Amino acid sequence: MLETLKEELHKLHLMLPQAGLVTWTSGNVSARDPETGLVVIKPSGVMYDQLRPEDHVVLDLEGDVIEGSLKPSSDTASHLYIYRERPDVNGIVHTHSPYATAFAALGKSIPVYLTAHADEFGQAIPCAGFALIGGEEIGQQVVEHIGTCAAVLLKNHGVFTVGKNAKSAVKAAIMVEDVAKTVHLALQLGQPDEIPAEAVAKLHDRYMNVYGQ
Repeated sequence: MLETLKEELHKLHLMLPQAGLVTWTSGNVSARDPETGLVVIKPSGVMYDQLRPEDHVVLDLEGDVIEGSLKPSSDTASHLYIYRERPDVNGIVHTHSPYATAFAALGKSIPVYLTAHADEFGQAIPCAGFALIGGEEIGQQVVEHIGTCAAVLLKNHGVFTVGKNAKSAVKAAIMVEDVAKTVHLALQLGQPDEIPAEAVAKLHDRYMNVYGQ
């Protein structure tokens, strides 16, 4: 079931190591099917180059496995919590991308120093608190701290991004790391100035409503 969504998730999962966002088997992408409300997620501990579309696990929002012979991601409970609390979200990505996770290790948000940051996120990327893996606690931190942003850092842990679909969430994960890397480099040279909030709002609006075809 949901074969098209599984195929899409397979392709999106392969983008994570290609973009340098994950190592070994860490990280995951999930998607909620808007029609059925079911969630498809990466199986736990499977190498990306060995992952097949049919390996993905289908669950309902309560965590019952509907289809799949492999164990779902250890982050599944948090993904499902986010979906239950955020009906506007249909895609979630979790990574330990190094530059963004460096900010998370320090418990620091990423201020808006760059127009690319303003375009994509429209605000500072917040940092949530620390939570252990395996239950809903990480999902609770995400929902509590992410606000209207598409990304949030988890203290001492990594990155969660959300989107209207899985592709949007993957794009946000790639952009978080790109922004974090550039900000890290800038901080080695000095202290950059934050872009004023009014300009951030205008940049974000232009990017979301005018930019592109």
